[in-house]
Parts: sequence; structure tokens; C-alpha cells
Amino acid sequence: MEILGYIAALIAAIAFAVLVIYLAKTLKAASRTLNDVASTLEGVEKQMQGITGETAELLSKTNHLAEDIGAKAQKLNTLVDGIEGIGDTVNSLNNSIRNVSNKVALSAEQHTEQTGQVLKWGSVILDLWKKKKQNEANEAVSASVPVVQPTEQPLPVKETSH
Repeated sequence: MEILGYIAALIAAIAFAVLVIYLAKTLKAASRTLNDVASTLEGVEKQMQGITGETAELLSKTNHLAEDIGAKAQKLNTLVDGIEGIGDTVNSLNNSIRNVSNKVALSAEQHTEQTGQVLKWGSVILDLWKKKKQNEANEAVSASVPVVQPTEQPLPVKETSH
């Protein structure tokens, strides 16, 4: 029976050796996997540092752009305020013109008869002035045209033969 004990011990030793070999292979594979993971993480860390730098630069540019847009918006607000002032001035001018127009229309309605007489007299004066200018022009033309005196002797006529 001793042999059975030795055989059992031998089987246990072989099983333990096989277990150790498989465990060693598994640990080596796990070690390689962990080394690959470590190198991958180093690469990711380097990429993250690059991304972090680019993100910081992008954030800086975005802040600068936001400041620039804010300054331009402030200038635009000033321009809009100026345009609003011009609009108010134009409205005021329109109101003034409307008031003057209304006053002129009211005055014309109140003085319709007098306005009609003024227009008639103006038309008469304009017609007289035109006639005077026309007479002056006619006199200037007649003064510049020489008067031809008829001759006492008739002009000779050429005879033609048939």
C-alpha cells in the first residue's frame, strides 16, 4: 500500500506541476496584457496632454473672440443709438413740415379770395412781361434787317430762242 501512497503522491506532484505550468503561462499572458495596457495608457496620456494643450489654446481663442465680439457689439450699440437719434430728428422734421403745410393750407383756405386775386394779378403781370419781351425781340430783329430800295430801271431779261 505504500506504493499506492507513492503513486498518489506522484500524481499529486504531476498535477501540481501541471497546475504551476498553466498558472505560470496564465501569469505571463496577464503580464504581457498588463504591459500592453500600460503602454496604451502612456500613449493615451500623451494624447490627452496634447488634447489638453489644444483645448486650452482653443479656450483662449474663444475668450479672445468673445471679448472682440463684445467690443464690436458695444460699438454697434453706439451706432444703433446714433441711428435712433437720426430717426427721431427725421420724425421731428416731418412733424414740423406737416405743421407748416397745415398752416399754409389753413391760411390758403382762410384767404381763398385774396389768393385768387393774387394769382390773377400774377398771371396778368406775367402775360404783360412776356408781351414786352416779344415786342423788344421783334424790334431788335426789324432794326437789324436792312431795307431794300427798289431800283428804277428794270433788270435786263435774257431772251431765249425756241
